[in-house]
Amino acid sequence: MRIGIISDTHGNALALEAVLADMIRRSMDRVVNLGDVASGPLWPRQTMELLSGRNWTTVRGNHDGGVAGKDHSAMGPSDRFAVGELDVGHRHWLGTLPLTQNIGDGILAFHGTPHDDNTYLVEEVQNRELVRSSAASIRRRLGNVMARIVLCGHSHHPHLTQLPDGPLILNPGSVGCPAGSPHARYAILAVEGDQVSVEMIALSYPWEIAAQRGEENGRPEWAHALRTGDVSGLM
Repeated sequence: MRIGIISDTHGNALALEAVLADMIRRSMDRVVNLGDVASGPLWPRQTMELLSGRNWTTVRGNHDGGVAGKDHSAMGPSDRFAVGELDVGHRHWLGTLPLTQNIGDGILAFHGTPHDDNTYLVEEVQNRELVRSSAASIRRRLGNVMARIVLCGHSHHPHLTQLPDGPLILNPGSVGCPAGSPHARYAILAVEGDQVSVEMIALSYPWEIAAQRGEENGRPEWAHALRTGDVSGLM
């Protein structure tokens, strides 16, 4: 079974189009979306339209819950922009997404941790930078999860981590606001019995157009991140 794993699209319809085309070319058996779908200063509505009708497993990201909320004054600028672009049906769908989803074959999907979509699983913030956590800290955040593979997003940093006597942890990186380079990121998880392999994919797409869109909507820090992969200014 080949599973496409995406996360953190953040309303970047151009990046999502590139990922969709690549997944079609590579023939996925199913797709799992780890959340943070629409929030951002780019193309929230077009992103939701691209996802409409797809039979994907999707879990809630912290920004999905934010966009679905009723208190607009409590929202950050990315969530507020998405609210202005989306209709009631889009926001309702985002608000009803589950925190976690059991994929089968011992695979558990969530956005941040199994208990909190706004907490990093593998990293932690030190001096406004993300650093890798210890295995003990990661295990503590997982709690009593018994899965052999866990899928998470939230940090925008792609990584593959094998916990000692614990699960394999896969973060595919971000489709729409990737860290490290501007390339749209996703992963392919292949499972055949006890054998598990992972491909980490980085795709070129017209990120200069996305960066210009961020500038037009008053978000120069997003423009910088989209051009460079430097997401530190978005924390």
